[in-house]
Amino acid sequence: MLRLEPRAAISRKMRWLTPLLAVALTVLTGAVLFAAMGYDPIQSLRAFFVDPLTSRYGLAELGVKATPLILIATGLAVGFRAGVWNIGAEGQLTLGALAGGSVALLFWDQEGWWILPLMGIAGVIGGMAWAAIPAFLKARFDVNEILVSLMLTYVGLLLLSALIYGPLKSPEGFGFPESRMFSESAVLPGLLEGTRLHLGAAITALVVLVVWFLMTRTLFGFQVTVIGQAPAAARFAGFSQKAMIWTSLLLGGGLAGLAGLFEVAGPIGQIVPTISPGYGFTAIIVAFLGRLHPFGIVLAGLLVALSYLGGENAQITVGMPQAVTGVFQGMLLFFLLAADVLVRYRLRFGSPASSPRAARS
Repeated sequence: MLRLEPRAAISRKMRWLTPLLAVALTVLTGAVLFAAMGYDPIQSLRAFFVDPLTSRYGLAELGVKATPLILIATGLAVGFRAGVWNIGAEGQLTLGALAGGSVALLFWDQEGWWILPLMGIAGVIGGMAWAAIPAFLKARFDVNEILVSLMLTYVGLLLLSALIYGPLKSPEGFGFPESRMFSESAVLPGLLEGTRLHLGAAITALVVLVVWFLMTRTLFGFQVTVIGQAPAAARFAGFSQKAMIWTSLLLGGGLAGLAGLFEVAGPIGQIVPTISPGYGFTAIIVAFLGRLHPFGIVLAGLLVALSYLGGENAQITVGMPQAVTGVFQGMLLFFLLAADVLVRYRLRFGSPASSPRAARS
């Protein structure tokens, strides 16, 4: 009989090596999958992982794709460390895009430096407001935040559809479900001429540094760690579990909302029915692949962003189906979870009674 036995101690080195192992296994499995589908595995892997990085424009696009992933994952990681499971970042991203984009549409015929900061504030508030619902229900009634935040994602997407097919639809759009194009003052400035890389990437880098400082150099970061790893000790020390629920959910929601604003004010330039290809859900993979550490999340975000670019490039150059991106991301999560299990447990054969530990007891 095969069973899992907890290890006496978890190797810190292996805990940081498992993401690399998961990436390697994903690449190897991908090569086998490509060969089984009738594609040249070497050519396919090159199209997926190498070709998008061989041009200035491709590197800029990597930054565009990685920006929302890193920003959302950084906020989610704080909650995950504290044991607060916000799974609804996709909905919070949507509400942030709606709130910030609505400000742009309100002043669509005006120009001014103040419009973009006002949009950013509205985007953060929109994401925080959506995250406040599971925060209130969790803190007040101990309702499972996983289910509430996840279900609110689909409510947010339906709200986006209702608004973009109704009040927000452009009167000059010939009936297409999209808003007016934002004015020049409501669009994020570019960082590299001739590319779509925008100011949001620089702001995301600043957010990563701020969160790293908070988590490693302040009492708040210590509270997050203690509440997540030793709730009883946290209560004895006087740390408030309810305050942490509110703080972590609002932080995650605010950053997800800001990411949504960066999408509509950056690459898209208007509100459309599909704002995100699933960044809010994919950011969960990024957070755990980066070991819930801000700098690890940056590397993980770049890798997962490459999967989006590589999937698009493989469709064009090799003729692969669009689903290949989701398959790669799914395999990456599977191997990461499997490696984590083996770091914490060892495989044993035989019944529990036959183990030396059980025999001694």
